[in-house]
Amino acid sequence: MSSRRLAIRQPESFALSAAAKKEITSWTKKYPKGRERSAMIPALWITQKDAGGWLPEAALRAVGDMLGMAYIRVYEVATFYTMFNLEPVGVHHIQLCGTTPCWLRGANDLKAVCEEKIGPKGSISADGKLSWLEVECLGACANAPMVQVSNGESDHYYEDLTAETMAQLLDDLASGRPVKPGPANRRHTSEPEGGALTLNSKGLYSGYKAKALPNVAAGSKSPAKPKAPAKPKAAPKAAPKAKTKAPAKPKAAPKAAKPKVLYTDGPTDGAPDDLKKIKGIGPKFEGDLNSKGVYYFRQVAAWKKADVTMVEGVIDSFPGRIERDEWIAQASVLAKSAGKKVKA
Repeated sequence: MSSRRLAIRQPESFALSAAAKKEITSWTKKYPKGRERSAMIPALWITQKDAGGWLPEAALRAVGDMLGMAYIRVYEVATFYTMFNLEPVGVHHIQLCGTTPCWLRGANDLKAVCEEKIGPKGSISADGKLSWLEVECLGACANAPMVQVSNGESDHYYEDLTAETMAQLLDDLASGRPVKPGPANRRHTSEPEGGALTLNSKGLYSGYKAKALPNVAAGSKSPAKPKAPAKPKAAPKAAPKAKTKAPAKPKAAPKAAKPKVLYTDGPTDGAPDDLKKIKGIGPKFEGDLNSKGVYYFRQVAAWKKADVTMVEGVIDSFPGRIERDEWIAQASVLAKSAGKKVKA
């Protein structure tokens, strides 16, 4: 459960700008009618930028109204994702990665600079220009240590930082001087310092000739038409098929013999047995069996495969139930205990 809460001090009111509403509407149109709430994440992100980098409580209600959602649902999402700021931030909000790769490469030194120039984690500088927060991995591990700086217009990465370059970055941001995103050293993207060390051997690409594309710009000659491919040779005539005898008609499967112990003329051997003693037979099944002429344990005990198939076909039962619950074995024991001989 999230422990993040809304800021204690809240603005009296908040209204989305026309541009923010238009952008949120463009997102809701990407989803089917009635599913506008699927655009909540981008809607909150747009609203956060529109509100100056954080989400007041009134802004959450504005998003809920636009998406037709209960306010508590918007609150649940906003408090779950740390990408949403629930308290005011500086003009430039620094998110400093403290995960293992950045920590191993000096993230603690960067934290010390932020604490010195801005204040404790989560605070805003006295002039309101800077704020900072430690976050989890930002996915630029090859350029550790690094930070992401958001200012309401952009979210840029600043990488390969040291305590000195981090201090310079904060000073430049606070004074409004232009700063260049990306590596703070001489690296190009994530290549090693000094340039690439792989795929740069001499002659690596010798012998490779790129195929020139035809020049079809205005005023140039059209490329020569390629020759039509040669007509394929006619396929050799297939040899005449050998006459084959029509397959013999399969013999009809022999009809299953009618079970000898399924039907009777009624309970002719005294009072019927209590078939409910067989596990899996209840009052309904017992009534169904009686209606089909099954009254005694010895009858069930004498069933063969054909009998089971017949019973399952005429009685509303689950296929395989008789075998699964072992009706035949149970009936055999019950018949012997009653002194009745089981006849196959």
